[in-house]
Amino acid sequence: MSGTPRDRARARTMAEIVRIGRQHLATDGAAALSLRAVARDLGVVSSAVYRYVRNRDELLTLLLVDGYDELGDAVDAAVAAVPADDFRGRQAAIGRAVRSWALAEPATYALLFGSPVPGYEAPAERTMGPGTRVVRALVSLWAEAHAAGRLSPPDVGPTSGDLAAAFAGVRQEMGLTVPDGVIATGVFAWAALFGCISFELFGQYGADGLGDPAALFEHHLELLAAAVGLR
Repeated sequence: MSGTPRDRARARTMAEIVRIGRQHLATDGAAALSLRAVARDLGVVSSAVYRYVRNRDELLTLLLVDGYDELGDAVDAAVAAVPADDFRGRQAAIGRAVRSWALAEPATYALLFGSPVPGYEAPAERTMGPGTRVVRALVSLWAEAHAAGRLSPPDVGPTSGDLAAAFAGVRQEMGLTVPDGVIATGVFAWAALFGCISFELFGQYGADGLGDPAALFEHHLELLAAAVGLR
């Protein structure tokens, strides 16, 4: 850890605040987060914590960024272990990494991808970058697969109007040259991947859960690869 002793001490305190905040997130839920409770567990008076974190909303933002980065790191590590030209393997590695992290950190996953916290709006300038790491990993592999002739999305017809404009915006934002069909199926696969994980995590498959959840998820990964046209 670089910087002055004061900088290092502040960084350690901030890390402790985030750690304790995530513990309270797991036990109390996002809506009940309290800086006073964090201060108590940190062993300081509440006024001392406000020198580091101004309010509950800033604590939520810190937890969001920390969660997004932790998930992004897990995805990056999983992708790095797969050969670059194994596009189906890379997509499956991303899916498995997200699922494993979600099962290990259900409260943080719920903060990131569950119901919005009443009265809180995440600041885009702080959360957009970390929050798009997983989708950017997916987009990178789809773009590379398309360039290599290993991606053949289904023909769903031309787009027009607002949807065509939105897809053009995606191309510009992410520096893509892929056609609308790749973007359309990519958006579907992105939503489907997180939908499958959320259904499992939040018990939406019912009491029986459709059997072995790991086997079901592996089946979903195969379907997602087929849906986007990965070969």
